[in-house]
Amino acid sequence: MQSTPDPLTVLVVDDEKGIRDGSERIISRMDCHVLTAKNGEEGLDRIAKNDVAIVLLDLKMPGIDGMEVLKKIQDMERDILVIVITGFATIETAIEAMKRGAYDFIPKPFEPDQLRIVVNRAREKIQLKQEAQKLERQRRQTLADLGMEQSRIRTIIDSLPTGIVVTDAEARVVLMNPTFRRQLNLATDLATGEEISAYIPDKELCRLIGEISSGCHVDFDDIPSVEFSVGDDRFLMARGRPVLGERTQCLGAVVTVVDITNMKVLDRLKSEFVAKVSHELRSPLSTIHEQLALVINDLMGQLSESEEHLLSRAKEKTQGLISTIGDLLDLSRIESGSAQQEPKPVQLEDLLGNIVDFLGTRAKNKNQALSLESPAEPLPTIKADPLALESIFGNLITNAINYTQDGGTVTVQIDTTGIHLRVRVTDNGFGIEERYLDKIFDRFFRVKNDKTRFITGTGLGLPIVKGLVEALNGRISVESETDKGTTFTVLLPVG
Repeated sequence: MQSTPDPLTVLVVDDEKGIRDGSERIISRMDCHVLTAKNGEEGLDRIAKNDVAIVLLDLKMPGIDGMEVLKKIQDMERDILVIVITGFATIETAIEAMKRGAYDFIPKPFEPDQLRIVVNRAREKIQLKQEAQKLERQRRQTLADLGMEQSRIRTIIDSLPTGIVVTDAEARVVLMNPTFRRQLNLATDLATGEEISAYIPDKELCRLIGEISSGCHVDFDDIPSVEFSVGDDRFLMARGRPVLGERTQCLGAVVTVVDITNMKVLDRLKSEFVAKVSHELRSPLSTIHEQLALVINDLMGQLSESEEHLLSRAKEKTQGLISTIGDLLDLSRIESGSAQQEPKPVQLEDLLGNIVDFLGTRAKNKNQALSLESPAEPLPTIKADPLALESIFGNLITNAINYTQDGGTVTVQIDTTGIHLRVRVTDNGFGIEERYLDKIFDRFFRVKNDKTRFITGTGLGLPIVKGLVEALNGRISVESETDKGTTFTVLLPVG
């Protein structure tokens, strides 16, 4: 008689009591042991003291947020599957969490059946993994069972809900499971043995898989994930890792493919909602701002000092809201792909010189030294939207001026590296704490401390910059040290 396996322990971490209680009622009826925690700190304590197999993790919580809890769970090096709970406004963070290793997500509000499906899927994955581990132990015990074991492992791979494709060192496909065939709309009898491009239509992904298969990627953590479309408004995300031999030589690549269509749909709906609301708010806010200006001008000298201060603050805050709405509309246009104008040949050195000259007055008002450094030899032109480039570097240089103390220095450097033009905006200002570096490109995120709390802003400048850079097929990165300064580096392809 087979023994009944012990029930899995599921931890629900959410600051909403209704979500915790409802989830506990539903999951406890699935032969699972359920624990709850109202915040990240309590959740991590529950994990430390219990053999938790699945964590339902809310991304937006007071104190330690869900992304930080996810990182700490991964640092524990325990086999814990994390299912993120995401609201309408946090779908971008949910996508980022999936890229960082979360197993699945479920959007609020969810129905009991939705919760049962996602928990059952995670439980099946755990059971499959346990079965695979059991098979591995059996393989080590005896070589006589090798044939049967291979068959069972193949059965496990074929039953996984995630698409899997394996290539050899020449990027030829040697294995693909049924889920991968369904995701790519491939025939069930399509044979393996061809190059990966015969199975996947996305050229960028095929190039990446070819590089992984041939051992080009030494640092596996830097291998990017790739999102691509397979038509009919379906979107997939692929992640690849090399397959190493006994002597650590690269034998090929294994690629996992997950369907992110639902997340893309939610993301698009969110963007459409933001654009709609922003359009509806901008006109009345502009009218209010103009009327406040008229009132202040007409009553100049008739108002008390406190009344004049209140009206001026109202006018200032209204202008801030108008700026925020403008930035939100810019982000919506970038995400929809309509922000870019027709690309033109641009001499980036000349464009940067004009921006530095224009912002020179602002730097002089703070007794700052603002300069542009470029190599003696001529630089190649790039083909891009000049307005997008002005927005990118205008934002970065303005931020450097704003977040640098009086008497500081801001340096803009331009040179070439490989097939890219590289622009570095460096200051010796306040700097950014290391814990914030992975958040500064998030919408509305602003670092606030004693030195920066009086600097106004919407927290949308850097997300706009990142969106424009990526739309130009470029990359942006940041290095910073507190009280020593910050360097933003932008790489733009030549040609």
